[in-house]
Amino acid sequence: MKILLIGSGGREHALAWALAQSKNCTALYCAPGNAGIEECADLVNISVEDIDSLVAFAREKSIDFVVVGPEGPLVVGLADALKGAGIPVFGPSKAAARLEGSKAFTKDLCKKYNIPTAAYGRFTDLAEAKSFIAELVRKKGIPVVIKADGLAAGKGVIIAQSEEEAIQAATDMLSGNAFGDAGAEIVVEEFLDGEELSYFALADGKTILPLTSAQDHKRAYDGDQGPNTGGMGAYSPAHMMTPALEEKIITRIIEPTIKGMIQEGAPFTGVLFAGLMVVAGEPYLIEYNVRFGDPECQPIMMRLQGDLLQILLAAAQGRLAEIKNDVSWSEKPALCVVMAAEGYPGPYKKSTPIRGVGRADQIGGVKVFHAGTAKGEDGTLLSTGGRVLGVTATGETVGEACRAAYRAVDLIDWPEGFCRRDIAWRALQGQEAAE
Repeated sequence: MKILLIGSGGREHALAWALAQSKNCTALYCAPGNAGIEECADLVNISVEDIDSLVAFAREKSIDFVVVGPEGPLVVGLADALKGAGIPVFGPSKAAARLEGSKAFTKDLCKKYNIPTAAYGRFTDLAEAKSFIAELVRKKGIPVVIKADGLAAGKGVIIAQSEEEAIQAATDMLSGNAFGDAGAEIVVEEFLDGEELSYFALADGKTILPLTSAQDHKRAYDGDQGPNTGGMGAYSPAHMMTPALEEKIITRIIEPTIKGMIQEGAPFTGVLFAGLMVVAGEPYLIEYNVRFGDPECQPIMMRLQGDLLQILLAAAQGRLAEIKNDVSWSEKPALCVVMAAEGYPGPYKKSTPIRGVGRADQIGGVKVFHAGTAKGEDGTLLSTGGRVLGVTATGETVGEACRAAYRAVDLIDWPEGFCRRDIAWRALQGQEAAE
C-alpha cells in the first residue's frame, strides 16, 4: 500500500517509524515531514493545511491511505476532502473534529450526555464573562481556568491565580489580542485540583478500541514551573492507571462521547485523546484532542505491539471489532524527553546546528524522534522550530527508561537547546516509595 502521512512533528516521526515497519507499506510519503522522517519516508513539500494540493498529490500518486497527524487540517476539513475524492483516510470529519476545534462544543456535549467535567460557562461578551468569573470565585475560590474556544497550539489555557488575572485573561482573549479568532469565544471553568492523565482510544464511528495511557509535562521548566508549552516530555503508561480507573474512563467518558457524536450526526472516526484530571480516584474530562498527543505518541509507539497500518486502516474502514485481539502493549514503560530551542515557548533562534543524534540513537532501547529539524546544505542537522527532538527510551521500569533517555540527551551536542531534567517525576516518586 502507498501511504501519505500528514505533518512534520515528533508525533509524525513516531507514526512514520511505526508505519514503515508494516509489511503492507510499499511506499511512504510525508507532507511536509522533517529531517528524521526523511530517513523512512519520501518528503513532499506541501503544507498541512493546503487541502487542494494534498488531495491532488494523493490522486497523482494513487495513494491508498492517508494518515493525518496534526489537528489543524482535520478541523478545516482535510478528511472530508480526501473522502470526497475517494481516498481512504484516518482522521475525523470536520464536524467530528469540533471535539478539539471548539472547547465550548465539547463542554456542551459533556453537559448533554452527562460526561463528568468541570463546571463552566461560555462567553463572547466580556461583561457576562466578568460576572460569571466573580460568581465562580465566590462559590469555588481560585484558581479559575480561562480557555480560548478555538485552536491555540496547546497554549490557549490560562490558570488564573486571582480574579483580576482571570478578568485580564478573558479581556485579552475576547479582544483578539491573545489568540486572534481562536479567542472570539471563551470558556470559563472551575479549577479541578488533581493529577493530569492522557488517555487514548480509537473509534471507527461506532466501535471503540481502548489503547493506553500517558502522562505529559506541559510546563517549560523543572518542577512544573514556567509557561505552558505544547509538551516537554511524556511517559507511558501513566503511573496511576489501574484497571478500575480505566473502566471508569471508558464507560463514563469515552463511550458516552462516541454515542453522543452519533446522536449529533457526526460519528467519530480516528483517535480520541482525552485530557483528564483524576480527582480522588475519579476521572473528569478537561479537553478532547482528535489526534495522537505530541509528545505522548512517541512513547506510545515505542510500546505498541501490532501493525500500526492495519490498526489505523481498520479504524478508517469501520472494522475495529475484527482487530481488537491484534493490539497489545509492551509491559516495558517508555519515556520521551523533548529537547527545545532556548527561549521556547517564547522567541527562539532557528537554524542552530545539532550534533550527536546518531550517537544517542545507538544506545539500546533509545530512539530519537525529530520535530523541528531540517538538513543544511552541507548535511548538518539544523533546528527549525521550538520543540526540536524527542529523545525516547524504553526500560524494565520507568526509572530505567528515564536513565537511558537522559544518557542519550547528554550525548547530543546542541548548545542552543534545553530540556527538562525531571520527566516522569511523579512516577519516579511512587517507584521510590514502593522500593
